[in-house]
Amino acid sequence: MCVSRGQRTPYVPHDAWSKVEYAIIDRGRDEAQGQFGHAIAALQPESVIDLTCYTLQSAAQLCDALGHGGTHLVHCGTIWVHGPSVTVPTTEEEPRRPFGDYGCRKAAIEQYVIEQSRSGRVPSTVLHPGHLVGPGWVPINPAGHFNIRVFEDLAGGRVVRLPNFGMETLHHVHADDVAQAFVQAVEQPGAAVGESFHVVSAAAMTLRGYAEGMAKWFGVAPRLEFVPYAEWKRDVADRDAAVTLDHLEHSPSCSIEKARQRLGYAPRYTSLAAVQESVAWLVQHGRLKA
Repeated sequence: MCVSRGQRTPYVPHDAWSKVEYAIIDRGRDEAQGQFGHAIAALQPESVIDLTCYTLQSAAQLCDALGHGGTHLVHCGTIWVHGPSVTVPTTEEEPRRPFGDYGCRKAAIEQYVIEQSRSGRVPSTVLHPGHLVGPGWVPINPAGHFNIRVFEDLAGGRVVRLPNFGMETLHHVHADDVAQAFVQAVEQPGAAVGESFHVVSAAAMTLRGYAEGMAKWFGVAPRLEFVPYAEWKRDVADRDAAVTLDHLEHSPSCSIEKARQRLGYAPRYTSLAAVQESVAWLVQHGRLKA
């Protein structure tokens, strides 16, 4: 069963969607009334995959309603719980050092959910995706923000300026691979309950390597310039500069060895292949000129 507000259609049409049951629930409204957790529990689910939990209060309301009922809660976290990379690839066992509102909130939720599981109250698993990509998604680009002009400039053989030496990292993951991990966690509660797992591609990319790979894919030679961030940000929108700084400061590079060994997670897409499929979709739908 798919629970949503019923205001969006799937990114990719598929016959399988015709076999899915739908429940229309407005999470924000029902949480404000203290009813969302009860609405989910009333569906009597064996497992709940929570993709839209962003506050500790939201997690607590759901866990309170599911408590001691045996329902397996699989929470969607984020690799942003780690903060800046120290050793790479980063494992799930590294101490949490989040910064920024989003990372700190998701780290607090992870701690709470795992504590609920290990106390025996709500069997839970947390999956931490990287930068999501796939058909319908605008990928984080090689400059570390979402402006599609960077892809258009690479495709056109124009100069693309990257911050610093282009050696900071991004860690993408295709939405299909994220779905794979959630299915594996649901089907293997014995391996998943009480644990957190990274859900990313097999390897992160440097900004420079990413830009060079995309230029080659477009069939042109990369023309890159490297500029200190403080200078680079003068030529981009404030919003883009802020998003880039967030990615530079995190520079994620996460290990998937735990998910491989315990869940059998095997991502089908490399970071670059996942981005290329996203960009191809954007071109086909007239949203990006290449």
